[in-house]
Amino acid sequence: MVALYRSTTAARTAEAEIGLTHAAEHLAAAYDFYTTGLAATPAGPGFARGLGAVVHTTLARAEGVEGGIWQQGRGSLAYAYPTYEGSGSKTDLPAAETAAIAAINTDVEITRAPAARREIGRRETLLLYARPLSSPVLPGASAWVMTRVAATPAFARLQAALASLLFLVLLLAFWLWRLARSFGRHVGAIEAALRIDDIADLPPLPATGENDLDRILASLNEAVARLSQTRAEAALLARRAAEAERLAALGRVAAGIAHEIRNPLAAMRLRAENALAGDPPSGRAANALVAILGQIARLDRLVHEILNLTQRPRPRLARVDLSRLLAAVIAEHGEIAVRASVRLQQQGPALTAVLDLELTRRALAALLDNAIRHTPAGGMVGLRADREGEYLILRVADTGPGIAAELRDCLFEPFVSFRPEGTGLGLAIAREMAEAQSGMLSLLDPGGAQGGAVFGVILPWHDPETWPES
Repeated sequence: MVALYRSTTAARTAEAEIGLTHAAEHLAAAYDFYTTGLAATPAGPGFARGLGAVVHTTLARAEGVEGGIWQQGRGSLAYAYPTYEGSGSKTDLPAAETAAIAAINTDVEITRAPAARREIGRRETLLLYARPLSSPVLPGASAWVMTRVAATPAFARLQAALASLLFLVLLLAFWLWRLARSFGRHVGAIEAALRIDDIADLPPLPATGENDLDRILASLNEAVARLSQTRAEAALLARRAAEAERLAALGRVAAGIAHEIRNPLAAMRLRAENALAGDPPSGRAANALVAILGQIARLDRLVHEILNLTQRPRPRLARVDLSRLLAAVIAEHGEIAVRASVRLQQQGPALTAVLDLELTRRALAALLDNAIRHTPAGGMVGLRADREGEYLILRVADTGPGIAAELRDCLFEPFVSFRPEGTGLGLAIAREMAEAQSGMLSLLDPGGAQGGAVFGVILPWHDPETWPES
């Protein structure tokens, strides 16, 4: 029974260590997402509050786990203990464990590899885990998490009870023999099940009827399930990385081809225009030349879109009247909307924001063009701008058929189009324009309030009152 208690405690500790590892990986992933697009160490309380919100949100699902972001030379940048059972969520670094936290983060900084630490006490075991962060935004930064495994006082009482009941050993020998035999049979069955090459393929072990053993089995089953889930997530990330590498290579090749075909396109356009401007050709020949010029213009637009997609520009932020920006984008597409019998409508409050005017205009133009093409005659496309917390959201909503579920995973991939005449670059270009400003393009609603899709350009909010005049 003592050995079983100790093995149970070890299993709880192992389970807690696995939970810490998962919490640290989730915290690192959330940090990477939060700092995506930031090229330098940001300053100001806004970044620190956002970093604290990232830690709090990530650890809110990890019961009994506290942690934060640490940078050598600066110490703790963010800390949270969302599931603290005292007076609510803790935001102050625990003084008693500060030295241990600093030590493990120093180890991570020196080795640039994950580190774990276990400090065993009489009442509890303190577990710490830290891993380095790869983002260049905070050099030398690391994510750390910590939890405590309480030691139950039942162990001391068990020793006293065994001493007082020693004289009953002979009377209970037969019962203990039966119990040991049954326990050994269960353990043997577990050992046989564990003789497998890959532990992640282990099927769930059934309950044995032994409470303590079943607790171990439950922990083991949960650990195997988490391992399988982690492996699946790792495989998904690997597939995404391979896809990103493939798209990058495809973009480089496309950019090279685009540069090469520009000169022949210019020569063909010049010859066709000269033929139309010279001696008037016959009606059939003139129609052919006009059609050729139209196809050349289409190819030239495609080349321009490819070059825009492969060359991410540097943003130039300035104060912009969003009402005027939305009105200008709508005016640019007025003729196209009239031909498609689609109404364009500007919505939302009057706002002034800080953003790159040209990049935002190009992103909205691509989204508006896409919305018009997918909205049936008599429909409507609306543009609106709203501030929501620390973000500016520019929405483009249409009354088209919406986005089918099977199309959503590849919606923003370049060269993927679901129209015969499409190039598959509109949404990809809009995403590039948003990400160039440290923002993102998102499908906010695949069905929309009126039956169509709602896309959103989500940009960081900068206070225009404190922004210098351009």
